[in-house]
Amino acid sequence: MTLSQRRARTTALTSILALALALLPTLTPAPAAATAVDSAASAATPGLTYRVYATRIGLVGGVTANGHTIVSRDHFVALPSFRGLSPRNTGDYTVRVCTTTGSRCEYAPVWDVGPWNTRNDYWNPSDVREEWKDLPQGLPQAQAAYQSGYNGGRDQFGRTVLSPAGIDLADGTFWDGLQLTTNAWVDVAYLWTGSGPRGVVGGGPLNIRAGAGTGYAVRGLAARHANVPIECYVTGQSVAGPYGTSNRWNRVASGQYVSHAYVSAVYGGTVPLC
Repeated sequence: MTLSQRRARTTALTSILALALALLPTLTPAPAAATAVDSAASAATPGLTYRVYATRIGLVGGVTANGHTIVSRDHFVALPSFRGLSPRNTGDYTVRVCTTTGSRCEYAPVWDVGPWNTRNDYWNPSDVREEWKDLPQGLPQAQAAYQSGYNGGRDQFGRTVLSPAGIDLADGTFWDGLQLTTNAWVDVAYLWTGSGPRGVVGGGPLNIRAGAGTGYAVRGLAARHANVPIECYVTGQSVAGPYGTSNRWNRVASGQYVSHAYVSAVYGGTVPLC
């Protein structure tokens, strides 16, 4: 490496360090929100949560990295690494993506790879990451390239990075789940990094309610095949769904409930009463 190359790399790394320090509040895993209504201890944790920039996929009629044909108002997301890709029609890798105000969330499976990179598992620590190991955990390579000129402002393919995107959202997730109208920063929980009981959404997209009944406000959506954390359950309005009729409502986060009649299976532990 020449002296000029070493100086350029030192300058780039200095910029990355400054960016990481500025972003520390958003690169720290978010703690689970407390609730004033339910005081029971929860066995389920959502896992690592980072604030990243989201763009819309579109591409109706195209085929995702796992072989899914994209339909109108589809519900899934893309992350820039094959290490977070679910097999088709499963939610082995599921994210919870929320607006930065927390007013809307969607639980959606990862069915495609992108944006920009395909070997950028930025949610992993440096000793695990496939590439870009010198970047802070939680910082997408595209964001570092766009904001501070990391890797000469280019992605792994040598293309000039034109946005800091760390996640792509299918049209239904973008427009209906989060009700976004333009690309935006979002808070993403990478649910496979968490622990505790998970429920498989068998019908959907399923409304997430603010309470245990269909009269409560809709707080977002849970896509079909999404594997959602279940903190605990309450009894409420009886609902008929694809898996019978049930008055059980599963709390997936503070102020977020889904009807058990739309959950095909629960795994990972016993769900306590709230």
